[in-house]
Parts: sequence; structure tokens; C-alpha cells
Amino acid sequence: MSPWAYLAIAIASEVTGTVALRQSDGFTKLPPAAIVVVGYGISFWMLALALRKLDLGVVYAIWAGVGTAAIAIIGVIAFDEPTNAIKLICILAIIAAVIGLYVSGAG
Repeated sequence: MSPWAYLAIAIASEVTGTVALRQSDGFTKLPPAAIVVVGYGISFWMLALALRKLDLGVVYAIWAGVGTAAIAIIGVIAFDEPTNAIKLICILAIIAAVIGLYVSGAG
């Protein structure tokens, strides 16, 4: 499998775990708490596999950036979190930075 595919799985599982973290109600609800643990476990495993072929700085920046932007968007859409122009501009800046890292060939 491609290291980029591993990274995509790492991001998806981290985002899933983070959404479940909100649903776990401080780890008092077992099913979401279990999803948190499994999601982060898979995420770190996939990160380790991606790092076999890709640079650490690029992998971590993309993982953190895409995860941050995705969680911010999910918060607004799924949890009715407030948004404003500055928040949206910052999310777009994160996405632009991730695209820039990817197309730069830094991996």
C-alpha cells in the first residue's frame, strides 16, 4: 500500500477518534471511549507505516493540519459550533498549507 494511503487512513482514524472523544462524555460512555482508543491506535500505527517512506515533518504536518481542519469543519456542521470569517479563513489557510506540502514533493 502507498505511504500516502497509510497517511490518509491515519488521518481518518484520528478524526474518528476525536469525534468519538466528544461523544464519550469525559470517557464515561464506553462505546465512544472504545472508539477513541481504537481510532488513535490505528492512527499511530498507520503513521508509523507512512513514515517508512515519507519525511517525518511532512507526515506530521499533513496529519495534524488535515485533522485540525476536518475537526473544525465537523464541529461547525455536526455540532453547531460557532463560526466566523476569521475561522473560515484559517481553515482554508491550513488546507492550502497541506496542499503546498504535498505538491512541493517534500515527501
